Amino acid sequence: MSDRTGPALVVTAPGGREVLAVETRPAGTPGAGELLIEVAAAGVNFIDVYQREGVYPMSTPFVAGNEGAGTVVEVGSGVEGFAVGDRVAWPQGLGSAAALTTQPAAMVVHVPGEVDLDDAAAVMLQGLTAHYLTRSTYPVRPGTVALVHAAAGGVGQLLVQMVRTLGGVVVATAGGPEKCATAAERGADHVIDYRAVDDLAAAVREATGGRGVDVAYDGVGRDTFDASLASLRPRGTLALFGAASGQVPAFDIQRLNAGGSLFLTRPTLAHHLLTRDELDRRAGEVLRAVADGSLEVTIGGRYDLADAARAYEDLESRRTQGKLLLLP
Repeated sequence: MSDRTGPALVVTAPGGREVLAVETRPAGTPGAGELLIEVAAAGVNFIDVYQREGVYPMSTPFVAGNEGAGTVVEVGSGVEGFAVGDRVAWPQGLGSAAALTTQPAAMVVHVPGEVDLDDAAAVMLQGLTAHYLTRSTYPVRPGTVALVHAAAGGVGQLLVQMVRTLGGVVVATAGGPEKCATAAERGADHVIDYRAVDDLAAAVREATGGRGVDVAYDGVGRDTFDASLASLRPRGTLALFGAASGQVPAFDIQRLNAGGSLFLTRPTLAHHLLTRDELDRRAGEVLRAVADGSLEVTIGGRYDLADAARAYEDLESRRTQGKLLLLP
């Protein structure tokens, strides 16, 4: 039994940010197939909010956080390919918002020496999300016209860059001049300030010469869902991968018919990391792109665990740009 202890961000009960508490917890010993990792940085993500609020039911109390990067300090039995001192990261592993976390080795990847651990933590969940959206959910080809909402956010900035790298055209939305400038800097071909237009779908169609977009990548949810549907060309695809503004209410499926035989999907990262090979392929491509500079990562804020409530307030209010990190 390890005698290591450290602070952890605990969700004490389902609810708002007030249920978050920092507690000192023992690390324990990694079991078979597990790694004990000293966490350098943990990502702040909307899935954490959904788990805390009970949208995704969880047994409380539990240690928050699902993504991070750090250094291996102990290796469980039966683990191959990892050693004490290895720099590693993971895209989905509950309990990441802690100084020490135990994670299954099957969901952990090595971090190239050229990549900072902060950048690795910042790009795992959101980077792999952008990867599966642009490679699998709706594979971008040269000439694909893609709508990217919240294009100055963590996933949004990565989506813009990936669509452009694959030869696509990006119509980006963001709130306010500063965020719009960020989306343009990341390579968006057309940028729409959603705060400055009365009809977002009409603005998107104007940007595309009336054609509409092939795919709408929508992680905002309730506030943008209708505009996303109305922005699609016939047989276009709406990939609804999040709900930053709230869950989308039930709707009449006949709207897909009336809109032009549209496709709607609600993908999630876990279903795109079903095998070790798939994890290695997606993470490898993302981390190599970070290492060679072809994928730029923006860290919008770093917070101590004691300031976690503020970090999630900043995330939920959508007042920040780029990725937010907790530093245990």
